[in-house]
Amino acid sequence: MSAAEGPLVVGVDTSTQATKALVVDVATGRVVASGQAPHTVTSGAGRESDPRQWWDALCEALRQCGQAAHEAAAVSIGGQQHGLVTLDERGEPVRPALLWNDVRSAPQTRRLTEELGGAKFWAERTGSVPTASFTVTKWAWLAEHEPDAVRATKAVRLPHDYLTGRLTGQGTTDRGDASGTGWWASGPETYDEEILAHVGLDPALLPRVVRPGEVAGTVREHHDLPFSKGTLVACGTGDNAAAALGLGVRPGTPVMSLGTSGTVYAVSRRLADPTGIVAGFADARGDWLPLACTLNCTLAVDRVAALLGLDREAVEPGRGITLLPFLDGERTPNLPNASGLLHGLRHDTTGGQLLQAAYDGAVHSLLGALDRVVDEEDENDEDAAPSAPLLLIGGGARGAAWQQTVRRLSGRSVQVPEARELVALGAAAQAAGLLTGEDPAAVARRWDTAAGPVLEAVERDEETLARIAGVLSDAAPLLERGTDTH
Repeated sequence: MSAAEGPLVVGVDTSTQATKALVVDVATGRVVASGQAPHTVTSGAGRESDPRQWWDALCEALRQCGQAAHEAAAVSIGGQQHGLVTLDERGEPVRPALLWNDVRSAPQTRRLTEELGGAKFWAERTGSVPTASFTVTKWAWLAEHEPDAVRATKAVRLPHDYLTGRLTGQGTTDRGDASGTGWWASGPETYDEEILAHVGLDPALLPRVVRPGEVAGTVREHHDLPFSKGTLVACGTGDNAAAALGLGVRPGTPVMSLGTSGTVYAVSRRLADPTGIVAGFADARGDWLPLACTLNCTLAVDRVAALLGLDREAVEPGRGITLLPFLDGERTPNLPNASGLLHGLRHDTTGGQLLQAAYDGAVHSLLGALDRVVDEEDENDEDAAPSAPLLLIGGGARGAAWQQTVRRLSGRSVQVPEARELVALGAAAQAAGLLTGEDPAAVARRWDTAAGPVLEAVERDEETLARIAGVLSDAAPLLERGTDTH
């Protein structure tokens, strides 16, 4: 390892499938070491992981970083949002964590929305109308189906909170991740006592919300990681807020993330959508991050490619065929019971055309909310970038088929940042801010993390967009009813 110009920090991304760690030079943004280790996720009706696997993966990822991790002055954890982690009196998991893409709480979601004044109440109180991804609905599901687990629970955490707590020995979270629970009030920026009382959750079980720029704690003496005692620990945040930090996003710049889930978002100076169609999440800096998320993105399209025996890039143009790849139910549009749907199959339809239709269906869901997200930007903000290219990030962003599908269906120019692991880079920027006193987004801009090629805009494929919208509308009763797989 060559000598670093400035102090070193560690940024962590604990995602659905793996934990990744980067050791970053604060002065230059150079990644001087990295490591990664996988998690397992259950299949079937639920999506669960043992939180202790996340800790083991963090230990392994940092071991791979070697001496550089020992030299770090600060660390921050970015993590998958919404997951419900329940801990007993010893701080051990009561049961596996219910992950964001576990949609078994769809019935509780409908009931909670209706019992507390409908969508308008939730949008006004929390900034979002809950879906089956939200933590509050998972807690309601757990209370109904596993009351013994609820009685044994002495602390409730989100995934990034769990790892931060094991580092510091304290229960903390941040406003960005807290805003995705469904029990954090966006106006006063506190836990909502009425919602908590309604779902039977004692606020004393919840972590303290650490403010942006505030130190969450220091690394405690007894731990398994290569940090010195007293190493600063930032509050961390959810993965989307961390990626926004990692890009140094200015208000008004739209971002599309293609990963296990798909997301579109833009930083805003104010809450975005009073209807709650777009989630009014907080960001990690003190602003807002209006966001829409789909459950089915790269994994769903890859599954279609595997079923067809095709490489993921083996797409062919075709007309008239529509594939809605809602393999895990869907969140945007809100169809938790849905399954995949194929329409327009003919004798001459090719496998490559079917695969392209899967890409089209996945991107259509994301673009359905993009205009609303961008329309809600604060156009009067002098820092806003209303004509900026769409930033394309995530595991699918470098795939030619994903790039061309996004360009064709959005009609926008697309920029693909060269920097990888933006969630971990955003966490590193947050950790760096503790040391330098800088705005973490400004740190990322100094590191030039968003630099990358710009793909020019092409004519928007209105015909395909209209056809998919028509099939989605006509099939709504079938998609809402779902399919019994048992």
